[in-house]
Amino acid sequence: MTAPKPVQEYFSIGDVCQLTDLKPHVLRYWESQFRFLNPVKNRSGNRVYQRREIELIMLVKHLLYTEKFTIEGARKRIEQYRRTGALKSEARFALQHETIENLTRELHNILAVIDGKAPVENPDN
Repeated sequence: MTAPKPVQEYFSIGDVCQLTDLKPHVLRYWESQFRFLNPVKNRSGNRVYQRREIELIMLVKHLLYTEKFTIEGARKRIEQYRRTGALKSEARFALQHETIENLTRELHNILAVIDGKAPVENPDN
């Protein structure tokens, strides 16, 4: 029997960029626009994000990119979620929505390869 893998608690900005498909400058800009996005910095001065912050980033991304809110509109909507106690569930929903979208996109890519409509991509490139 193997021991369970430890759950990662802290993430670098590079990790968060990979997880969220966002660029570092976007994350830094959002930190200036949304007070609740305030990752701590380690001794080296690098940002260190926690899971909760990643969920909030995904909520911001969902509101801005999917729901087409402005920055101010997203800020107000998040404040509304916070007041009603729905912030955590909405953040988790946004994360799930993004995961489903990514899986759907990948499945379409796989089907295109199977049907011969797209070249096989080499993941090592």
